[in-house]
Parts: sequence; C-alpha cells; structure tokens
Amino acid sequence: MTQDLLTATTAAVRAAGARMLARYSPAARQPGLPELLKSLHDNDSAVADVLRPTLAAVRPEARWLDDEHGSGPLPAGEWWLVDPVGGNVNAVHGMPEWNIGVSLVRDGRPVLAVLSFPVLGEVFTATEGGGAHLNGERLSVSAKTSLDGALAGTGQAQPGHDAALFARMGASFTAMSEAALYVRISVPVSHQLAQIAAGRMDLHWQFDNVRSHAAGVLLVREAGGVVTDLDGGPWDLAGTGYLAAAPGVHAAALAVLTA
Repeated sequence: MTQDLLTATTAAVRAAGARMLARYSPAARQPGLPELLKSLHDNDSAVADVLRPTLAAVRPEARWLDDEHGSGPLPAGEWWLVDPVGGNVNAVHGMPEWNIGVSLVRDGRPVLAVLSFPVLGEVFTATEGGGAHLNGERLSVSAKTSLDGALAGTGQAQPGHDAALFARMGASFTAMSEAALYVRISVPVSHQLAQIAAGRMDLHWQFDNVRSHAAGVLLVREAGGVVTDLDGGPWDLAGTGYLAAAPGVHAAALAVLTA
C-alpha cells in the first residue's frame, strides 16, 4: 500500500470532515423522529457527495459501499467501505463524538483505514503492515495485563436488534462490569476502536460485526492489538462478532464473554 494512496485518501476524508463540520452545531436539537431521520440522511449525503468522486479518482478499480450497517461477505476485489458520519446520531443532537470513516478492503481484508474526528482535530490512519498513526505519530495499544484496571467498551452497531441480542448485550455488560474497572456503552463503535489503538481504552467487544468496523479493526491490529471472533478464532469481515483488545487483557476478556 503506497504512501501516495494513504495521503490522497486522508486528504479526501479531511475534506469531507470539513464539510460536515460546517454543518455541525453544538446547539442542534431534534424535536422528533422525522426531523432526526432527515438530518441523518442529509449529513450522510453531504459527506458521501465529497468522498465518492474523490475516492473514485484515487482508486478507480475499487468499488464503493456506504451501507454503514451492512454485514456479510463481499465479492472479491477492492472495495471502499464508507461510514459517512460515524456517530451521526450524536452529531444531530449537538454532541462532538462523531467521525468520518473510510477503509479500503481487498478480498475481504482491510488494507487501509482513515478515521477523522473533526471536532477533536484528530485523524487516525493505518495501512496493512505499516502501523497505525494519530496525526502522524505512531500508535501503540495499552500495556495493561489485568482486567481490574481495564477500560472496556461495547456499543449498539445498528438499531432494530431483536430481544435476544439485547439480552445478550446486557448480560455481557454485567459480566464485564464485574471484571473490568469501567465499561462504556456508546457509539460510534469506530470511536472506541480508535481509542484502543491509541492506548486510551483497553478492549471492545461487539456481537454485531458490521463491515464499516473494518477501519477500526485495522487500526487496532496495526497498533499491536489482538482482534478475534468470540470463539478466539481469526476476525473475519463477514463474522458475527469480535473482541478487539490489548494483548495483555485479550484472553481474560474473552473468558468473561464466553463464560
């Protein structure tokens, strides 16, 4: 993966972030569901209108997919997986925890990722085999070796889950809360994965593995973290769940989640 490709992709994501930042207001409040849904759609469209033509020019052979809640396998070849505004629901309510996320996936394997947090002025990047960086500085996951000091997290990857999955999420929160120092439930999921790559959090688990998480997964891996499915096997883009963690706490966290 060339530095030129990463530089061009980062520039595209920064430009999309600037457009979204111009739309964002900390004073935003939504009076009801219809207004909320329209704001979500308008934000996604504004960002996609910047990213799609730019990324097509950067990598013409790569196909485009901006189904942020999509899951399952992809056909072979290269794909731009785009979550136009990760944490969009936060943005439309005036909260700062949102990002612009892009990953390039080749034959089901993420090889490049850019996550921009415009409000915070932070841009996370990763390339397969090239490490993970925050604003150009190399990242490394936490060195913790015990869950009793770990900051853990999970989140709702998409709305509309069935009752059984909600119950499983609740049970896992209870179990992890008993083992870890602190557990947060928040969106966007990509935000938590970026924090693990930066060593600010220690682990994240997910029962709903959507493809747009690929950018965060690559960040964690390239920062020295471990990402597996919930049986301890290799993470897969089309899998149903995963655990991303610092190496020193991964095994213990997996034991909690599978007990």
